[in-house]
Amino acid sequence: MKIETKRLILRKPRKSDWKDILEGARELDVSKNLELVPYPYKKKDAIWFVNYAIKKWNKKEKDGYEFFIELKSEKKVIGVTAVTIKKDRGVGSTGSWINKKYWRKGYILEAKIPIIDFAFNKLKLRRLESGAWTKNTASNEMSKKLGYKLEGTKRKGKFCKATGKVCDSNFYGLLKEDWKTNRKRLIKGLKEKLKKQK
Repeated sequence: MKIETKRLILRKPRKSDWKDILEGARELDVSKNLELVPYPYKKKDAIWFVNYAIKKWNKKEKDGYEFFIELKSEKKVIGVTAVTIKKDRGVGSTGSWINKKYWRKGYILEAKIPIIDFAFNKLKLRRLESGAWTKNTASNEMSKKLGYKLEGTKRKGKFCKATGKVCDSNFYGLLKEDWKTNRKRLIKGLKEKLKKQK
């Protein structure tokens, strides 16, 4: 299974992807914004993650999907976007990261739109949740841009493995009906951004 956008392929992981995962996740500027990614990030960590992601795809009863984000022009994995299905019926959570070399080019937005479509239309979820450290401005802004509503802040609620620090995190929610309203606006904005980059 794969999802294609103008510049990206969102697909199942392959064992050979570990090199690209290592390159992207070993930057502290990436790992410090994620909960479970260690720093320094090593080859064994990348191999473990790729194998973990493959196992998730191979489960008969799926509890989530780790889509590897491949940049078509370079045939390279530049990040990951995931949907996790929670035990509460109809609820899921999303999360993403991208290699620092590819920041501020609209790739996360381009990947997130079809993944949210997939969660609501294919998985039939009614609600998606997402979290971000309060200090992670880019992630908080992206959640708001996508139409997620800030529903609260967990003070000292999470531990960041990369920094060894306890962090405050914002908690966001997105309903299917809200997504329908926001989707057209986002696609229009993305198309305009891509035109400017030509």
